[in-house]
Amino acid sequence: MRAAFTMIELVFVIVILGILAAVAMPRLAATRDDAVNSGLAQNIVGGAGEIAAYTTSHGEVLDDLTLMSNGMKTLVDTGVGVSGSKSVTVTRGADAACVVVAIDTNATTDMLTISTSSSSDPQCINLQKLIDTSTYPMVIRGTNAVL
Repeated sequence: MRAAFTMIELVFVIVILGILAAVAMPRLAATRDDAVNSGLAQNIVGGAGEIAAYTTSHGEVLDDLTLMSNGMKTLVDTGVGVSGSKSVTVTRGADAACVVVAIDTNATTDMLTISTSSSSDPQCINLQKLIDTSTYPMVIRGTNAVL
């Protein structure tokens, strides 16, 4: 009667575990990227809603979107977004302007826009798929008659 495993049996178990780990690791990395993209998309879309709510309640648009939206502030504070005059540009992957949230202002109307670049970077493309841009541009101050 045997009391222990042979060396060859242990080697086979280690090889099988190595193969399973090699197969699972890329999928785990992709899951992490999906989670990051979901968080970014939530900050972008949620931030756009916060900007619209701020404009409605205060009756004005500020040049710094991070002062009107915690979502935009989070993007900038984490280094994913860059704040400009009435805009936040989101970087994802190799695309420095993957998504841009901006306010276009004229004499009577402020329009909130979310625009996406035509990127070939897979991380940027996956982020863009999570954002519904069909409701933008959105009038946040003024009238729809301008459209």
